[in-house]
Amino acid sequence: MRLRSAWKDWRRRRQLAAAGITIEAPIATFAAGARSGVWVIDPAPLHQHAVVYSFGVGDNIAWDLAMIERFGCTIHAFDPTPRAIEWIRAQTLPKAFWFHPIGLGAHDGSQRFLLPDKTHDVNFRPASDPLANAITAEVRRLATIAKELGHEHIDVLKIDIEGGEYAALPDLLATGPRPRQLLIEFHHSQDGITFARTTNAIAALRQAGYRITHISRRGLEFSFARME
Repeated sequence: MRLRSAWKDWRRRRQLAAAGITIEAPIATFAAGARSGVWVIDPAPLHQHAVVYSFGVGDNIAWDLAMIERFGCTIHAFDPTPRAIEWIRAQTLPKAFWFHPIGLGAHDGSQRFLLPDKTHDVNFRPASDPLANAITAEVRRLATIAKELGHEHIDVLKIDIEGGEYAALPDLLATGPRPRQLLIEFHHSQDGITFARTTNAIAALRQAGYRITHISRRGLEFSFARME
């Protein structure tokens, strides 16, 4: 199994390299997290009053807790799916961890999410098939959420929303606020999502002034910094 996973990782990284997608702006790094949720940021501009949003926490908040411990900042964590909400409510959390049971979307309203096949799985994916076995949960645009929370800027925005990033990113770039650092897991290897959707998303981010500062071993988790 480990050999198969390593081969998949290598194949994804090779695909990225062939498409000219590589690290563009090396930076000082702070890495934290667990399992597939290990994220890399530039720690230099961060401080106690940094604004940090974390979308799609599921049952893995290791990165969020590490950010609180390292920088003393408040984490605004988001997930609209029932298993994540239930898991979060069962945890003992620091006061600096603020949980919001809503998701990130390209509109303000409701969105359908596919039920995972396994009862212990917390990864609910956006559902496009109206006949699919799905639940409905609340999502909002980033601009709406930031306005409601009173934030005019975002220092770090983490997005791990199981394929929902492809709809959310264009709206984020169009309406803001554009974060200074952006962490994204792309899902082009799942549920028929094409690699072209990821390359198009990265091209749009580059056009908006973002540069790649880190790519994970798996070739799915990316760190970007806004350079303009």
